[in-house]
Amino acid sequence: MIAYTLFVLAVGAERLVELAVSKRNLAWAFRHGGREYGRGHYPAMVLLHFGLLVGCVVEVWAFDRPFLPVLGWIMVATVLATQALRWWCINTLGRRWNTLIVVVPGLPLVDRGPYRWLRHPNYVAVVIEGIALPMVHTAWITAITFTVLNAFLLRVRIRAEEDALTAAAAAPTASSTTASSTAGSGSTGSGSAGTSSTGP
Repeated sequence: MIAYTLFVLAVGAERLVELAVSKRNLAWAFRHGGREYGRGHYPAMVLLHFGLLVGCVVEVWAFDRPFLPVLGWIMVATVLATQALRWWCINTLGRRWNTLIVVVPGLPLVDRGPYRWLRHPNYVAVVIEGIALPMVHTAWITAITFTVLNAFLLRVRIRAEEDALTAAAAAPTASSTTASSTAGSGSTGSGSAGTSSTGP
């Protein structure tokens, strides 16, 4: 259990690194005329992702959840794979990645890296990680709770990103082929092609 707790803390530390990168990139986006959209759901997203980390540790210790080697090691590998995908998104989007939804006029849509195949690759990482991280130590209540709540939140988040891109495309200063949204959740976490939103 101690090893698992340290593993969860390492994931939490990675989130702090993401937030530092996001803060730097947000400053760049706003300097270049970025406009923020969909802020209302962001506190709930931060709380949910923090709750995932806390829930993993609390459930394992409170209910003495076992580590089942076959399942556990597969889930560890899955968590590491989701981190790789997350950072692939961040590196692909570069300065356009952050944890909010910010439209910077005049930038082309992103269609390279994981965005060649997926519209919301970072959210794929978030969904998979939300199951894999708790299930490393069979914290199934946390896995189910996060997955259900995250499904509702992602619907709001993705709709906000799409609305931001639509609004940018309709604006006089941006065309449908040049407006680009930058955001971050995710996540933790990245969003759609041409957006850089992820969860915290």
